[in-house]
Amino acid sequence: MDTRKQLRPVMFVGTASDVGKSVIAAGFCRIFKQDGYHPAPFKAQNMSLNSYATPDGLEIGRAQAVQAEAAGVPCHTDMNPVLLKPTNDQTSQLVLHGRPAGNQTAWEYFMQDDKRQLFEEIKASFDRLSARYHPVVMEGAGSISELNLRQRDITNMRIALHAGAAVYLIADIDRGGVFGSVYGTLALLPPEEKALVKGIIVNKFRGDIRLFEDGRRQLEAITGVPVTGVLPYYHDIHIEEEDSVALSLKQKRLTEGRINVAVVLLRHMSNFTDFNVLEKDERVNLFYTDNPAEIMEADIVIIPGSKNTLADLVAIKNNGTARAITEAHKRGKVVIGICGGYQMMGSSIADPYGVEGEPGSMPGLGILPVSTVLTREKVTRQRRFTYRQHTGTGEGYEIHMGVTECETPSPLTILDDGTPDGYLLHDKCWGTYLHGILDNTTVLDDLLSACGKQLSAAAGFDYKAFRSAQYDKLAAHIRQHLDMDAVYNAIRL
Repeated sequence: MDTRKQLRPVMFVGTASDVGKSVIAAGFCRIFKQDGYHPAPFKAQNMSLNSYATPDGLEIGRAQAVQAEAAGVPCHTDMNPVLLKPTNDQTSQLVLHGRPAGNQTAWEYFMQDDKRQLFEEIKASFDRLSARYHPVVMEGAGSISELNLRQRDITNMRIALHAGAAVYLIADIDRGGVFGSVYGTLALLPPEEKALVKGIIVNKFRGDIRLFEDGRRQLEAITGVPVTGVLPYYHDIHIEEEDSVALSLKQKRLTEGRINVAVVLLRHMSNFTDFNVLEKDERVNLFYTDNPAEIMEADIVIIPGSKNTLADLVAIKNNGTARAITEAHKRGKVVIGICGGYQMMGSSIADPYGVEGEPGSMPGLGILPVSTVLTREKVTRQRRFTYRQHTGTGEGYEIHMGVTECETPSPLTILDDGTPDGYLLHDKCWGTYLHGILDNTTVLDDLLSACGKQLSAAAGFDYKAFRSAQYDKLAAHIRQHLDMDAVYNAIRL
């Protein structure tokens, strides 16, 4: 028997949201893979507009797809059985086991039935996953000590108890208040939950880490829980963020010497991970904006996906952004749209079934000669495709509710089943349903060359290889600063 497989689940929970749980979980997925195990990620419930299509054509949160990539395994809905995709400030689409299960208000979701049935579904997903992978790398959500939500919490310690996981509490010292947040979090846990906590991870430390030695001892003394490590803040490791909480850091401005790419900032933007490759390419200055003047000055304008396409279309028409996009197109700037952005570029969008709100229709931006009808059925599938005249194949994925048609087809890509996708008006203007299309070097180079800007930087950025290297760098960073022997001792059966 291969004793390396005998590892109990490990779970990373937080004192708050955005303390680094997703990234640390991804790092441990890569570490266990490097050490010869067969890990897989798990998050019971995710709330995110960044999602991903699994190989079997279902939908999960993008963060778990990233963690699965770090682990070197195909993503599956059992890794994220419940996904909430906000459609407005009060309502979310519930995606259960990768399929839409209707829209619910926050009150309906959190207050009805204590989510007993959902928790049964979550336990079944975890049990299936843990029978196939060792260890399961689990991630919590938000804070584990929200007393008003404890009975209805299906994402944190309730599933940790079911899994018998070794739990590590993560705190973000960059925010301040690390002693109070860690002590208070642990003090509010009932004894059976606190018994699962094997260590504390202090994340995002700036400066000389030796200066926290006293703090480390004090934290252990007041909590009775060992500090497994202190992770320094880093700037040279690039892992996808979980959601648009990070967009505030991406609103850069125009700069000289690079290709300025403006992503239109939509209120219900989804899958902004489509543009991570542009953020990392040294030829590009990427920024998110709804400022008409900045859109007019950009070399390339991209309209991203949206969870509420009609509402976002109304918003950009009202704030002047739509006019700036059409004017940039008229002036010969590069303008493209992905998914909901592609739909907006057409002549009209109709919602006869009230998929996104009240039934109705409205004119689009009129840039592409296509029209869209929103449908009840969601398309979620991974795709291989050929792009324009190129012979090689690319990879992407579809997640959309809607059918887009035109009288005279001019497809941007041909999909692996022979069906056309998107519309190519000319080199500087096109739309597509394919998320991840820019991760393909051929498409990226073609897009950047279309703006006609001459740069000294070499073409051919390999984003897939770049991502793999980032997981390795993250794993090395964690190994250097955490007590990995203590972690292994806690999870060996």
